[in-house]
Amino acid sequence: MFRKALLTTTAAIAMFALSSVARADTITVVGNANGTLSRATVSTTFNDATNTFTVTVTNTSPAGSTITGIGFDIFNGDFSGNNSAGITGFSSASAGNFNFTDGALGNVPQFNSAVLDFGFTTGPSGNFNGGQVANGIAPGQSLTFTITGAGFGNGLTAAQLSQAIYLRWQNVPNPVGSDVGHGGTPNTVPEPMTMLLFGSGLAGIAARARRRTKKA
Repeated sequence: MFRKALLTTTAAIAMFALSSVARADTITVVGNANGTLSRATVSTTFNDATNTFTVTVTNTSPAGSTITGIGFDIFNGDFSGNNSAGITGFSSASAGNFNFTDGALGNVPQFNSAVLDFGFTTGPSGNFNGGQVANGIAPGQSLTFTITGAGFGNGLTAAQLSQAIYLRWQNVPNPVGSDVGHGGTPNTVPEPMTMLLFGSGLAGIAARARRRTKKA
């Protein structure tokens, strides 16, 4: 009876831990016009308990191609429903030379139906289609952004957020000039610290069960 109860409790704890875990996703984004000249690795973590979304963008492009715009369209194809500003209710500090905007970010080149819900740009006007190469993420460089807010409270998953990203490159070697890439399918793994805590909890339950067995 005790062993059955132990297994039931362990299973319940496992389900709870995995359902509330912060998950890390890693995706590769390539340019829509010429992926070989515009590439980036994007690592994201979303904690649904605190509505905190962390994004690290690493520019893996060859020399020249610089990321000048980063935006997110969480629900693809929502242009008519959310107009040009998309979903609002997000907040973030500026990072590096990128300025945060929770509102209309303008047209996304090559993706006319996209409506960016929030984003980071290097130009003073907050225009995703603009930007300044000198203030962007150069090849080989990384930058981390943290976004919070009630806008995430819609049952979103880390995978959805990872796939929602749009990146804009400028100064792409000729004949491209500039390019835009959209997120792909992420590789989702539990955060190491979460798994460590989960494993420690199971170890504690097992040790307690052994002590009770010896007393009996």
